[in-house]
Amino acid sequence: MPVIYPISSGKGGVGKSFIAASIGTLFAKLGKKVVLVDLDLGASNLHTLLGIKNPKNGLNSFLNQTVKKLDRVAVPTIVSNLFFINSLYCSMEIANLYHTQKLKIIRAITKLPFDYIILDLGAGSNFNTLDFFSTSQEGIIICTPEPTSIENCFRFIKAAYLRKLKQIIKRHAFNSAVKNTVFSPNKTKMEAPDIIDVVLKHDPDRENFLKNKLSEFKFKLIINQFRKNIDETLGDKIETVCNRHFYSNFQFLGNISYDERIPESVVSKNIYVNKYPYTTSSADLKKITEKIIKSRRLTSQASKVS
Repeated sequence: MPVIYPISSGKGGVGKSFIAASIGTLFAKLGKKVVLVDLDLGASNLHTLLGIKNPKNGLNSFLNQTVKKLDRVAVPTIVSNLFFINSLYCSMEIANLYHTQKLKIIRAITKLPFDYIILDLGAGSNFNTLDFFSTSQEGIIICTPEPTSIENCFRFIKAAYLRKLKQIIKRHAFNSAVKNTVFSPNKTKMEAPDIIDVVLKHDPDRENFLKNKLSEFKFKLIINQFRKNIDETLGDKIETVCNRHFYSNFQFLGNISYDERIPESVVSKNIYVNKYPYTTSSADLKKITEKIIKSRRLTSQASKVS
């Protein structure tokens, strides 16, 4: 089974695509077969970071059925073992996918024949982004140390958690009173704690089931553009706050130091960790990649034991 890592954020401009390209490259250098999928629909630019000028067939060819399988549009990059699926030539309406289109993409992604699948998602909390983020149990959220970015990071977490909670209620056998209340047109402003209270009131026997399901969802956090004057424990503090208030698991992966050469590598269309492998920022990215692999190994061992 492939390992899927969706990467998103609460706001744009925090370096999602840069981190997706970097982590994908580092996985590939470890001998893993990796595919990067650009799902920042309507605003795709991952091809630029990879130095791919005019990617031809991509997600558009799969959606219009020119090709039947999504892996047929995965093109090799300059990095051995690293492949790329673009969404550059999809129609401008692609940002507003039909539900059937979204399901088709999600099913196809889960069947891709790669070791690691990295999804570069759009920013914000629209349903397309949230549903792609929920494709995997382990999503990566990027933010910068600025207050606005951290605030939007928390908003994204709350939205993704709420979406996941509703999916659990919808897909499993909860009391009809729970489902009727949660999905009532008059209850559109219900927050996650409200829904859990509804379960406790109408279906208390399912409380542990719900909490266990939520605990399977693992959020991973990265702080990008980190500068020396910032509190080094900021990420750990965010992790602590989230683990205190949510039933899902939160893991802070690390800080990525600010480096003026990062935007230069983007402009020159070079993969940063390839061009500058010995910088502090590249070392940060390598540590984060190693932490992801270690975390995944522990998860796999735990699932085998259970």
